[in-house]
Amino acid sequence: MKRILIVKVTSLGDIVEALPVVADVQRAFPGVKVDWAADEAFADIVRWSTRVDRVLCAPLRRFKKARKWSDFRAIAASIAELRAHRYDAVIDIHGVYKSAIIARLARARRRFGYRNKDLGELGAAFAYNGRFGPRPQCDAWHGMRISTSEALGYTVEGPPQFDLRVPRDAQAAREPDGAPVAMLFHATSKDEKKWPVAHWGELGRELVSRGLRIELPWGSAHEHATALEIAALVPGAAVLPKLSIAELAQRIEDAALVVGTDTGLVHLSHALLRPTVMIFVATSADHCGVHAPQRSVSIGNGRYVPDVAQAIDAINQVYPHRHAAAAAA
Repeated sequence: MKRILIVKVTSLGDIVEALPVVADVQRAFPGVKVDWAADEAFADIVRWSTRVDRVLCAPLRRFKKARKWSDFRAIAASIAELRAHRYDAVIDIHGVYKSAIIARLARARRRFGYRNKDLGELGAAFAYNGRFGPRPQCDAWHGMRISTSEALGYTVEGPPQFDLRVPRDAQAAREPDGAPVAMLFHATSKDEKKWPVAHWGELGRELVSRGLRIELPWGSAHEHATALEIAALVPGAAVLPKLSIAELAQRIEDAALVVGTDTGLVHLSHALLRPTVMIFVATSADHCGVHAPQRSVSIGNGRYVPDVAQAIDAINQVYPHRHAAAAAA
């Protein structure tokens, strides 16, 4: 086994949680080169991996929305780069039509994908000459590790290894004032995933009482308005300027605690080994949550709105009150 291609095109959180597949493959096949195909919007996340050899990307999302000739040329160029190497295997752990097209275009002897019943889009089936086994009874993230191991013939061992190195930018760093920071990621991709503003306010005040300083990121005008609402409820809370993913990643890496809803940047916090609490309102923590003893906890099962007491209990598991008090002393 000399070189394989992983295909996981979107989105931020899914790509982050899929990265341990690379460490698994390299543990099973020492010296193997692993390339990764992703949408251009998320390619930088994969570039931060210390294990991925080549990141192949194209503006697929942008082309779908705008249909610009420049984006079409970029996609054509990415196909040429994709075909520059021959692969021993292509592993499509995305399972939709666009990922299948990438898998089919790659020069490879074997192309593995999900069974028809497990595909995100049934049309993807045309691309594969090998299939993963039945989806295992576990969360989605461990399931990707299991599927890849079945295709390539090894056994998954140990906890996930993300091996990310975030680029450091002095201009994106916090002003050093000694106070530990809790970042509250209130924004979500869908309204039904949101946690109530009043809950964020109550939680923020509790964290301030423990000596933490609150930072509120945002990415759109609507999210900025929500951040301002929460800040009005939390003494000393800071609404951040609009930051890039790289700038946010740096601040996450330096944070004492990250609390947020089911969103990609909270998955990134987990991958960067920060104390992390993820709150699920409309989706299941069992299927898509983050879990690591004394470091990452998920609450909520998609059938109710977790209350503030549950969030505080989860925070106590990853960032006990005595730690905050000591840091503030």
